[in-house]
Amino acid sequence: MTLTIATRESRLALWQAEHVQARLQELGHPVNLLGMTTRGDQILDRSLSKVGGKGLFVKELETALEEGRADLAVHSLKDVPMELPEGFVLACVMEREDPRDAWVSPHCPGLADLPPQAVVGTSSLRRLVLLREALDRLGRQDVRIEPLRGNLDTRLRKLDEGQYHAIVLAAAGLKRLGLAQRIRAIFEPAQSLPAAGQGALGIEVRADRADLLALLKPLAHEPTWLRVAAEREVSRSLGGSCSVPLAAYADWSDDRLLHLEAAWGDPEGRLPVVRVQEAAPVRSLDEAVALGQRVALALRAAGAQA
Repeated sequence: MTLTIATRESRLALWQAEHVQARLQELGHPVNLLGMTTRGDQILDRSLSKVGGKGLFVKELETALEEGRADLAVHSLKDVPMELPEGFVLACVMEREDPRDAWVSPHCPGLADLPPQAVVGTSSLRRLVLLREALDRLGRQDVRIEPLRGNLDTRLRKLDEGQYHAIVLAAAGLKRLGLAQRIRAIFEPAQSLPAAGQGALGIEVRADRADLLALLKPLAHEPTWLRVAAEREVSRSLGGSCSVPLAAYADWSDDRLLHLEAAWGDPEGRLPVVRVQEAAPVRSLDEAVALGQRVALALRAAGAQA
């Protein structure tokens, strides 16, 4: 069976689609790519939280699946809405790349080195509240955090043109495109807790394609899938929107417990960042989801707002 992958046409999205294409071809399946432009790629003058959220990056791809023009769609999982439309399923989660945030700057090794009145760019409300918290600890209320939209190459170009002193990006995208040398520093999760699903690739198909569900099983990485299922459930329980400044990150401990930490911040800066964490033995997606639900309840109890 010849398969068709629907993909956005940014360089990173094409890398992701070609990565899945290569894995499937290794298993003996001919694979074509169907490049598409989404509304999220077209609207670059406003933040995602103001124009419709993460679904703007996947709607056109889902339409191609629905119409039979494509068999599967490859997504960066942090861009996938927490609730998929009826008739679609996440068929596979692949092994995770580096889930951390990266500090990219030509002149400033870190936050503490920013010049007076510096401008830092990010497209994420999550990063905004965590950066603001860190800058406040340094007494750097002079630093401005400004919106940064566009694909990875566009964001780097804006930095190189001097529009920003530094920008914060996902380390995974930089590493996948061979741009790790642009990373000046990595934020450990304790410094900047990642977004749910960051660094992981998800493959979406129509729910009635049992043939694809079976075909994609060899690409699935269960330890990653359990991690991101717990993370995404935290986000889903608190509204599942990029208009909610929410971080959720799970990782396995040496004793094989899944440790899940989540953080919520007030985008207006009036309330402190709220953090909770819990660990549990997790062997199934249901157990991962249950852990995410407990952490979301604790987050609400501590003051987080959906």
